[in-house]
Amino acid sequence: MAAPPAYPADQAFAPGNGLHWSPISKRHTWHRLTTAVLWAIPVGALGAFLVWRNGGGAVAAAMWLAALALVVVLAGLMAEMGRRSLGYAERGDDLIVMHGVLVKRLIVVPYGRMQFVDVTAGLLERWMGIATVRMHTAAAATDATIPGLPATEAGLLRDRLAQKGEERSMGL
Repeated sequence: MAAPPAYPADQAFAPGNGLHWSPISKRHTWHRLTTAVLWAIPVGALGAFLVWRNGGGAVAAAMWLAALALVVVLAGLMAEMGRRSLGYAERGDDLIVMHGVLVKRLIVVPYGRMQFVDVTAGLLERWMGIATVRMHTAAAATDATIPGLPATEAGLLRDRLAQKGEERSMGL
């Protein structure tokens, strides 16, 4: 017997048919945190210099750096919550993607409506061995993105989605 959902509204976000959400890699959190730190270093240095230079002194510059460190910690926490909220499931006729911390969103992409599947990975993502899979449809609002997949899993998912899309092509 399945445990009842924490919130009744969560029933709207179940993948159905006994399927379970496929999670993304924990490296996605580290990617987001590393990106935040890499942005914080120049912003922190420049901000602390400007605060100190404009008469704020060392205490004000230290407060600026402490505030920036707090922002980086919060970015890391939000990245982890975002990773935990993101999942996808391949059903018979469509792919469903769920994400969102404060506002949950469920996207259903029918295989026959997919125009193409895009796999991208920036320099940091490639170094961490993760990639983003993006499904494009005719309607821009229904494009679905799955970030933080291990690179090999992203390639396999891309191939499966492309094959299912061709099999169910609606002649778009």
